[in-house]
Amino acid sequence: MSIARPPPLGAPPRSVRTWFKRLRVRARATIRRLRRTRLGRLDWTKGLVRFLIGTTAVTAVLATAVFYHVYFDRNNLPDLEGFTRFEFPTIGGIYDANGHLLKEMASESREITRYEEIPAIVRDAILAAEDKNFFSHSGVDYSGFARVLCKIRLGNLIGRLSRMGRRDAANNSAIFPQGGSTITQQLVRGYFLKTMTAQENSDQLRHGEYLARLLSGVIGARMVNMLVRKVEEIRLSLWIEEEMQKRFGSKRRAKEEILARYASLIYMGNGQYGFAKGAEYYFGRPLGTFTLEDADKAALLAGVAKSARYYAPSASETERVLQRRNQTLALMAARGFISRDQARRAEQRPIAVVAQHKDKTIEASAVVDNILDELTSRQSELSVKDLREGRIQVYSTVDAGVQQIANQALERGLLLYENRHPGARGVIQGAVVVLRNRDAGTLAETGGRQFYKDHSSAYSDLNRVTKSLRQPGSAMKPIVYLAAFQEGTFNLDTVVPDEPISVPNGRDRDVKWISNFDGQFEGMIPLRLALAESRNAVAIWITGQIGIGSVLGTARSLGIQTPLRPYVTTALGASEVTLLELANAYRTIASGILTQPYVIRKIVRNSDEVIADSGHESSPIAVDSDALSLIQEGLRSVVRIPTGTAHALDSPGFPIAVMGKTGTTNQFRDALFVGSTYGPQGITVAVRIGFDDNRSLGSDETGARAALPVFKEVMLKVYGEKLVGPVPRFPSEMEQRIDVFLKTDVMETAAID
Repeated sequence: MSIARPPPLGAPPRSVRTWFKRLRVRARATIRRLRRTRLGRLDWTKGLVRFLIGTTAVTAVLATAVFYHVYFDRNNLPDLEGFTRFEFPTIGGIYDANGHLLKEMASESREITRYEEIPAIVRDAILAAEDKNFFSHSGVDYSGFARVLCKIRLGNLIGRLSRMGRRDAANNSAIFPQGGSTITQQLVRGYFLKTMTAQENSDQLRHGEYLARLLSGVIGARMVNMLVRKVEEIRLSLWIEEEMQKRFGSKRRAKEEILARYASLIYMGNGQYGFAKGAEYYFGRPLGTFTLEDADKAALLAGVAKSARYYAPSASETERVLQRRNQTLALMAARGFISRDQARRAEQRPIAVVAQHKDKTIEASAVVDNILDELTSRQSELSVKDLREGRIQVYSTVDAGVQQIANQALERGLLLYENRHPGARGVIQGAVVVLRNRDAGTLAETGGRQFYKDHSSAYSDLNRVTKSLRQPGSAMKPIVYLAAFQEGTFNLDTVVPDEPISVPNGRDRDVKWISNFDGQFEGMIPLRLALAESRNAVAIWITGQIGIGSVLGTARSLGIQTPLRPYVTTALGASEVTLLELANAYRTIASGILTQPYVIRKIVRNSDEVIADSGHESSPIAVDSDALSLIQEGLRSVVRIPTGTAHALDSPGFPIAVMGKTGTTNQFRDALFVGSTYGPQGITVAVRIGFDDNRSLGSDETGARAALPVFKEVMLKVYGEKLVGPVPRFPSEMEQRIDVFLKTDVMETAAID
């Protein structure tokens, strides 16, 4: 009986799946032929032999390709420089002027640990749990291969072969066991192959080589992805050990460096990376303090490193963690790292994890925001990522003590306002900035309340010191008076008219009449008094005499960079500026030094290279010295004259000589106070209180009432705690001229801005 034979299989066509389909057709035809002939048993034997020969040939080809790739192929290798220099992502720190930590920033909370910093008991626990032959092998422990091969799931493999690549539930079952990796392999997987490892569980083949496609038709894409990653892991492990030995001069030193990198890289659960952070997080102790008596803790950490998901200690899972710890202790004893008695004693100890404490750093979210902005604007080669990955550390001009005082003062000032207006509780906002007079270094910056609408502030929130443009109100008037003194025709004794005056209202032949806060006009009064009492009509009249261009030019000479509107009402604060700009203008007046505020003192790489410590540019102010002295005396008069808007600061309870000015914007939307102690050795403090939606603060909520108490508390505590040196004195002749004025009979009833 003739039997039709299938066509010869021939060479594999371009489509691997088509080739396998032909193979299945041939197999089915052969089976049918065997069933229909008495010589079937003989033909079946020949077919089996042919199948085994073909399988052996394919296996040999695969094995040869893998062998060559692992031991001889050194193409497409990753960059090893960052690895050898130990440049792992760590924690970036922002520090104050005294080296105190203000903020930790990290994409991964990690601490680099050198080999000599790892206690012997911790090294022993790692080696016992993960790689007992670490110091003898060359990156791959071949003695463990037999153990891994014995764990191959043959049933799953046979099932996979019988289905010939079909995607079903059985084809997704695992064939090869987990584990068996050396410390070097684990390090390679976590440092160089993170992306490949993350993608290997996909049902999509991630590698397009012919052999990979061929194999995926047999065992599935997921298993091929895993095998390709494993082969690459072995290849890189052997290569890295060779390169590290060349770099460090001996196999022992290379191994020590690799172990240190493993101990610094490995994930320890709960956002912590490396054994040092794990020790601090779980036990509240530096890793370097571990001794032989801490074998239980060392074993627990080694277990966490095995799989943080399963073995990280928590209140809900203790039995599994305890079992893993005791297994590690038994391995340590079996390998001679500790005695049996020591292991038994350690096994009896309960797992005691410390309670996690809140971050002890000072709340300085606005400072962090400002630092991140300045980092990218001043250093084009650096980015926030450099800070987050710990490649740089930033040292700021901020004083943590002053920052804490500013935070507390603002909170108390807002509480006082809320007591007067209970409906505003939790939503009234404010900002404070403290500048050093000599160079505009930022000593403190509070961009908002610590809790707003029941949400804690963060550095990503609105920084109301640098990013909120608001009208300064009457705090703008000193710039008008300085511009007038620059003209040379005005001084503090010049008599000026406090009388009704109008300004254009933006429409044809329409005007707006200017009134004072108290609704009264005093007639002809000394300019000194007009400034102290913040007479609106006088400020408008002076602007009309000197021109708005003169006022705008003076503002620029004081460091204000935001464009101001060329309207006469700018003299009353109708143009918007940031609180930082306003503070810097007053600082410039107080010191006579022109410069821009800054917050970064220096930037240091992890290699201890200082990459930004070039000082801060400054120059004398481009203002006549006599004019500058006049405005300083005028602002001092605002405090000392009984009808001055800041006279509350001239009292036995406030023994600090300051000059400054209140500001209250239209319809009481914002309340401000900006003031300074005298000269380059002094400081400047600016405070603003207001709602983010620009609603009114309420009747009589002036700068003197809402903002000045915050300024007062900051000044009292900063100088009381001697954080910025002694209080500078104003020139005696300046104080004497004010004394002479106070003895005249021109003083009348108080007026409040």
